[in-house]
Amino acid sequence: MAVITKFVVVREGVEKMTFTSKKEADAYDKMLDIADQLTPFVANSELELDDNVCEKLAFYMAQNKDELLSLLKGVAPSAAKTVKKSPKKAETKK
Repeated sequence: MAVITKFVVVREGVEKMTFTSKKEADAYDKMLDIADQLTPFVANSELELDDNVCEKLAFYMAQNKDELLSLLKGVAPSAAKTVKKSPKKAETKK
């Protein structure tokens, strides 16, 4: 019988995500903390966004905080981080 250790991130009594390492669980929990702090910031903008959109935008910014911090520092986004679609490979007939 194998013993598996799981780390569960719980917010307001709701299980958000399960991880196999404490490091990953802590990183996700920190990202959720950042999103929680960004939500009122986004809501206070003049954009008149509904609460759901504010939360999604804050979550997106928290997930991409490293790239966002670079942009806020004035560093141009690198071409390596840009997601490009890879061309489909030609199918071979037998």
